[in-house]
Amino acid sequence: MSERINVNIVHLDNSDREQFIRNNQKAFNYGALEEFSQRDDHFEEDGEIISHDTISRAIDEGMAYRILQDNKIVGGVVIKTEYDHGELVLLFVSPAVHSKGIGYATWCEIETIHPEITV
Repeated sequence: MSERINVNIVHLDNSDREQFIRNNQKAFNYGALEEFSQRDDHFEEDGEIISHDTISRAIDEGMAYRILQDNKIVGGVVIKTEYDHGELVLLFVSPAVHSKGIGYATWCEIETIHPEITV
């Protein structure tokens, strides 16, 4: 990939929380069922690869951001940080923009806004 995709990440607004969860579930379902086909019946809740509770808990325990490209929501990410340690908890990209470098660009943006994270 020769040209870096530009994305912005903005803190998740509480008013967008339920839509964030639905978007996350849609992206995970697409990835698991459309891209890789259903390999088993491992769903966290009926029809969902990742449950509402799992995503909600991740948001509560970490820092949630919306991923924007050209001011359009294209995904979301949840991270945890503690001193110089960071953990990527969730990262999802809308199926409409898969394979366009958005995940990598998001990772680069996280590194830019959290330079204290080295591990």
